[in-house]
Amino acid sequence: MTSTVTVSGIGGPRLTLGFDRFDRLDLDRHLAVHGKLRAPTLEDLVRAAEQVDLRGRGGAGFPFARKLTAVAARVRYPTADPAPLPGERRDGRGSCEDVVVVVNGAEGEPGSAKDKVLLTRAPHLVLDGAQLAASALGTQRIVVAVEDDEAARSVRAAIGERRMPARIVRLTERFISGESGAVVRAINGETPIPPGVKVRASESGVDGHPTLLSNTETFAQLAVLVSLGPDLYASAGTQDEPGTTLLTVGGTQVVEAPLGTPLQAVLDRCRVPPSPGVLVGGYHGMWLDPAAVSRAVLSRAGMRRVGGTVGAGIVLPLTQGTCPLGEVTRIAAYLAAQSAGQCGPCRLGLPDVVRSLNALTEGAGTVEDVRRAAAVGRGRGACTHPDGTAKFVVSAMEAFGDDIDAHRWGGGCGLATYGVLPLPVPDGTEGRVAIDWSRCDGHGLCAYLVPELIQLDRHGFPVVLGTDIPSWMEKDVQKAVAMCPALALRVVGGVPGAPAARRS
Repeated sequence: MTSTVTVSGIGGPRLTLGFDRFDRLDLDRHLAVHGKLRAPTLEDLVRAAEQVDLRGRGGAGFPFARKLTAVAARVRYPTADPAPLPGERRDGRGSCEDVVVVVNGAEGEPGSAKDKVLLTRAPHLVLDGAQLAASALGTQRIVVAVEDDEAARSVRAAIGERRMPARIVRLTERFISGESGAVVRAINGETPIPPGVKVRASESGVDGHPTLLSNTETFAQLAVLVSLGPDLYASAGTQDEPGTTLLTVGGTQVVEAPLGTPLQAVLDRCRVPPSPGVLVGGYHGMWLDPAAVSRAVLSRAGMRRVGGTVGAGIVLPLTQGTCPLGEVTRIAAYLAAQSAGQCGPCRLGLPDVVRSLNALTEGAGTVEDVRRAAAVGRGRGACTHPDGTAKFVVSAMEAFGDDIDAHRWGGGCGLATYGVLPLPVPDGTEGRVAIDWSRCDGHGLCAYLVPELIQLDRHGFPVVLGTDIPSWMEKDVQKAVAMCPALALRVVGGVPGAPAARRS
């Protein structure tokens, strides 16, 4: 993937320093570019992170200093626990030797490439940050969790060059695989889905030990902070939000820009033509209309002012000529199918959201129907996936009002849905729904039973979205196959338990 991604910057490079000269910084090149870092004490590292308000770059924006102190407190004062969160499980005590530092290199979002760029081109910068944190916490246990083959090879080579006691864990490439609880479960050899209950990794993470878990860019930023020092680090960005950030634009361009940069300047740098709307923050982010894009500033505060979010640094402009509502519906169906299927808001709520979007697309539903479906189960999910999906959908109702009106009153906007928003490339490891068109009569029952995988076009005929069948949907798919009046639905691939006569 990274071979097709271009990297550029606005202002002076930090994370991408040396990229103009080297495709990949091995250890010698890394030391020549960034130098060898002095390992600060825990107190100094926490103080530096607090001084620049270093936040996680994986989407949640949690203060890094608080993560450090939470893990350290678990080791030093194992019985001085704050009150547990509702539904939270706690079952670990730590020592310095038990502490684990985890680099979360999982980029389950199809539109993100920044962490893979760092892991493949500047792996030592990421490992520097991980080692700085591990040293401050008095441990040598470092785990790098990755999804991408190229990233895994690059990190493995870097670990060998440094002769450091770190290990690599491969993750399944899936939208929810980057959620912190899912990463911990994967490292522990469990099913890589969110645990369903609130568990603080700082208290019970890898093997039940206190765990410091942050995403790839966060550790790279930590290394840059220690290298430059807080004052020089804060010379870029804004007073309240110092530093630079990495953005993935359109899924194919990675840009390093100072926080506080106008969003339009980034789009101009990437030569993005005028767009009917821009998605910021990825598929759990929010849509901005052209007026909001012109005012948007790349910072937490700047994005809040226009109703957006920086999130994981994903910027997806919508191409002129494709149906905005159709694109939103397509991604909502993908998100519904990507859930872990372990709670009502995902198993019932997200399919209802897709059904309401389908009805709106056909002119038979309303915006209020979509909002109502998106609000069901708000805040009650086993993880943030249903709320993030709802945020994505509801923001589209604001950003694409004209297109929605065309669908409501005219039955459509006259534009085809070209699928310009990125989705994963099929790898053939899971089954897929297929339709025998010589039999299909357009009954539409399949779209009602599995809306995450099948939608209806304006003529009432099914459109297969091309999404792999997740394990939790296998029974629903079997039911849809069995109930098809025309016997036109089948499964291609290896879904366990599907009727053999209807599989190919």
